[in-house]
Amino acid sequence: LSPGAKMGCFTFIKVMMILFNLTIFLSGGTLLGIGIWVSVDGKSFVNIFGTLSSSVMQVVNVGYLLIAIGAVLLVIGFLGCCGAQKESKCLLMMFFSVVLIIFIVEIAAAVVVLVYTGFAETFLSALVTPALKEKYGEDESFTRTWNDTMNEVRCCGLNNYTDFLNSPWYSEHNYTFPAACCNYLQPCNEAQAQKSNVSGCFDRILEELKTNANVVGGVAAGIAALEVASMVVSMYLYCHLDKK
Repeated sequence: LSPGAKMGCFTFIKVMMILFNLTIFLSGGTLLGIGIWVSVDGKSFVNIFGTLSSSVMQVVNVGYLLIAIGAVLLVIGFLGCCGAQKESKCLLMMFFSVVLIIFIVEIAAAVVVLVYTGFAETFLSALVTPALKEKYGEDESFTRTWNDTMNEVRCCGLNNYTDFLNSPWYSEHNYTFPAACCNYLQPCNEAQAQKSNVSGCFDRILEELKTNANVVGGVAAGIAALEVASMVVSMYLYCHLDKK
């Protein structure tokens, strides 16, 4: 290519890099703002987005999660946008390093999820099951959230109905289990719960993920492709600056 063509290619890629990272920066700012809103006023968030958001908030702290993701996107967008605009090798290398670290963490997380699903279930059981035995039926918000989750996902507890043994609900409701554990047949005693054999929420969510594996895999592959493309472009700009 002629020097003019090379310069035109460099300018085009530079502009695309700026626009792409400006979008990331604005998206990060939006997520950060929503995260702060959820952390400060979670009730409004649940009222607007309904019971499903309440269920999600029971599993993870949505506010802090959005703040973390938004902050990371802000940093990535700033480094990429300013690095390309100012043609700063330092910022471009920092951008490349941050995206590479995130890419490696995502690969590691995917491997852990695929290989250590049983470990994840054991870990969650150690955290969630004691909470169910301690709070379900006593903590109104906790109980309502789990009821919404079980109704939405059509499941019972994290593993099965035994998660509710010796819970406040179990003691106060004549040694019965939540209706979802018996496909809403009453009374939901141990014999009926065994007969109904309703799956735990962990297994049901895994089934949903497997059912939608193509969609989940496609989204993950798309994100990975964008990250690889970002790293390639940043390295192209970085190396081209030596020749200018």
